[in-house]
Amino acid sequence: MGQVFEGIDERLRGWLLAQPMFVVATAPAEGGHVNASPKGMAGTFTVLGETSVAYLDYTGSGAETIAHLRENGRITLMFNAFDGPPRIVRLQGTGRVVVPEDEEFAQLRPRFAKSRQIGQRSIIVVECDRIADSCGWSVPVMQYVADRDVLDLSQERRDEEYFATYWAAKNAESIDGLPALQIEPLRPSRRGPAGSA
Repeated sequence: MGQVFEGIDERLRGWLLAQPMFVVATAPAEGGHVNASPKGMAGTFTVLGETSVAYLDYTGSGAETIAHLRENGRITLMFNAFDGPPRIVRLQGTGRVVVPEDEEFAQLRPRFAKSRQIGQRSIIVVECDRIADSCGWSVPVMQYVADRDVLDLSQERRDEEYFATYWAAKNAESIDGLPALQIEPLRPSRRGPAGSA
């Protein structure tokens, strides 16, 4: 009924990349609020290796994942099959935040198909220590129609100064007061590294 995998093989990689959304779950080390954040937009998730994955993190209303990862690193990514055979896959492990100023960001950014640069605030890299599936028998069958373009349209009309102000006001700490985006020396990046998608 459920299987634990040693790593992400080509078959599982293809299944993960085919899912139109996934959920990211993190929590503070002690007390505070558990966070679950849905992620979509084609081209923002990638498999880096047999036990490592990453996703592009664009500016949003909160920064819970970033704050929790900076504090303790624990993270789970959960993928559901909404059509075809029922299935849930959880990627559990340790995550870290790579910001545009980090040298690693320029190395990782070309791995993503999503081309929009403005509004990106980090890449979340996850080293998985447990990769497992389960039945998903109670997950409803739903039809995928399209990605929403609301975030793209909203962020594409903003200038770089908007993001610096927004990050300072809305993304500097979690709802429990944990540090999230480090505003200094972090600055918004309209352009990606040379050669990025």
